[in-house]
Amino acid sequence: MVDSASSVSAVASEAKPHDAPSLVPMATAAFFDLDKTIIAKSSVLAFGRPFYREGLLSKRAIVQSAYAQVVFMLVGADEGKMEKLRVAMLDMIRGWNRDHVATIVREALEEVVTPIIFAEALELIAEHQAAGRRVVIVSSAPEEVVAPLGDFLGVDEVIATRAEVDDTGAYTGELSYYGYGPHKAEAIQELAAREGIDLTGSFAYSDSVTDEPMLRAVGNPVVVNPDRELARIARDEEWPVRHFVRPVRLRDRVPVPPKPALAVTGVVAAAGAGAVVWWLLRKKERQAA
Repeated sequence: MVDSASSVSAVASEAKPHDAPSLVPMATAAFFDLDKTIIAKSSVLAFGRPFYREGLLSKRAIVQSAYAQVVFMLVGADEGKMEKLRVAMLDMIRGWNRDHVATIVREALEEVVTPIIFAEALELIAEHQAAGRRVVIVSSAPEEVVAPLGDFLGVDEVIATRAEVDDTGAYTGELSYYGYGPHKAEAIQELAAREGIDLTGSFAYSDSVTDEPMLRAVGNPVVVNPDRELARIARDEEWPVRHFVRPVRLRDRVPVPPKPALAVTGVVAAAGAGAVVWWLLRKKERQAA
């Protein structure tokens, strides 16, 4: 069972209303990363095949995308590589039509965005909700992937990457919000200020060293299935480490609601293709070495 946040001391029972104001405990929250924390694989990798069927990606791109994502899952990526990937992804999807992508995503949701979920994560979410905490998913994945998953899981809010579109509905290649690294910490701090959430009594969960700022933003950081660097930090800081190993299909644990109409951002369209770019960059680096 997850430890409860420290309670605020009650005003002495003999005090009268005019002697001192009543102290009401602030709300607390639990902030979860998505990939490899709640979900046992990349939340966007599975969209490669639907985009291939619709002609947005080639068969070769799908294979290379899968390879690149496996590398990411196994060895991770530092800030420099992630920035190269972000730029390459946005450049690749510039001009793609949002409505077309929205249709693909809606039709593929039940097929690919009802992915393998860690049973331990579902149990932990339920424990936090039972303790009265708000549960928020904070992810660098695109909003149109994270939002329906948030609905399925019954969380209170999601914070995810959003991309811009022009007046014609085409992706501009720019982001209005990038849910990565320090931006995650800034987003939860803004949410806490807006909603009156006590971050010192709140929890955060992630697998990646890139989420160190988010973990440090709360009083109860917890490391889940950590990459090498985050495991080292957890040892140094004596942070709790959890290993989630029991994946279950979301549809087997949570009733699937009707498919929502989604406001789609561009990053999901680029997710599979963007990983291809990363793979090609790595290939060029190896050839130049």
